[in-house]
Amino acid sequence: MNIRSVTYFDNPGYPLRDDFLQGAEVFLKEARTRFQEVGLDPQTVRFASPPFPILLDGLRPEEIVDYARQLERALNDLGFEYLSLGPALPEKPDSYPVIPEIIKNTDNTFCSGMLTQPDIGLSLAAVRACGKIIHQLTPQDPNGFANLYFAALGNVPAGGPFFPAAYHDDSGRKFAIALEAADLAVEAFSNSASFPEAREKLIQMMEQGGENLEAVAIGLSGISKTQFSGIDYSLAPFPEPHRSIGRALEETGLKAIGDLGSLTAAAFLADTIDRAEFRRTGFNGLMLPVLEDYVFAQRGAEGKLGVKDLLLFSSVCGTGLDTVPLPGDASAEQLSAVLFDMGALSLRLDKPLTARLMPIPGKKAGESTTFDFPYFANSRILDLQAEGLGNFFAGDGYLDIRKR
Repeated sequence: MNIRSVTYFDNPGYPLRDDFLQGAEVFLKEARTRFQEVGLDPQTVRFASPPFPILLDGLRPEEIVDYARQLERALNDLGFEYLSLGPALPEKPDSYPVIPEIIKNTDNTFCSGMLTQPDIGLSLAAVRACGKIIHQLTPQDPNGFANLYFAALGNVPAGGPFFPAAYHDDSGRKFAIALEAADLAVEAFSNSASFPEAREKLIQMMEQGGENLEAVAIGLSGISKTQFSGIDYSLAPFPEPHRSIGRALEETGLKAIGDLGSLTAAAFLADTIDRAEFRRTGFNGLMLPVLEDYVFAQRGAEGKLGVKDLLLFSSVCGTGLDTVPLPGDASAEQLSAVLFDMGALSLRLDKPLTARLMPIPGKKAGESTTFDFPYFANSRILDLQAEGLGNFFAGDGYLDIRKR
């Protein structure tokens, strides 16, 4: 188990406040020191702000881009590796078109786009706007990596530490922990003879790890005067076999993830995460990022796993669709069709879901990826199997979908 990130939440102000930078610097130094002392050095320390359409309300697009560059420089100088400016919002439709320019003109800044609005529904215009953002970001990098910095969000609350979905609710300084802990599931499941035994072992490991982390976090909270929100135990993988959620799921008895039975295995693992006791924030679901998971990448290359399978698994567990390799010529309308389904799932099931889709320039469905990137496993481009949607889908307003 590793700490993927410690995420610090605050309002940096406009113009940028000196006291914000001072508080951020104190927090960063204390976070690094205290976790290192117990052998849990965070891979990254990150920052998330309130949604930029609220933080920077009234600014012109070029002023928003300038602010993003200024904030990134200031936080990078302090030692923060990444920052999130939060989501564009359906009630502020002009906030979506500026996102490609923010990402183009920064190096370490993430953004997102909200598809839903609480108690109103799925914004038809916001879904189409997010599909357009993904389409516009695709050619910015020859590997399609610009889309690593953007996700569409369905029903996602503030306070989760995983990027790109992280944003602040502007209720004082807070921090949260995001874990890379797929290895716990691999260890528990590969050394068990039944579902009950696997569940008991995984819960025990999660709770022990959570207890150790909370002890450090509570001390950090006091010394930095920053509220500890909790842990997101979404068992994020890394592209190695012993750190693969796909492998953990196959240890239950599946021949290959994507076969019938996979939904049951995914539901079991997600239910096990639900039963563990620790201070929670964020998703705490089953993270299935295709390119970040060794076995998922393999099964995608073998044709065992597709976009519809990932959506199906999201209905019982996950955090949505993440690092999904798609054809480089996918249209904004095709991408929006995927986002409509994900947004509808998030509302009907009353759960947070995200989509980080990655059309790869010059690649078609079935072609192999050729990444030289330590955080990705190579796979094949998945067939999108989507067409542009018209008629009702082309309208404005909201689709009122209520939870069951």
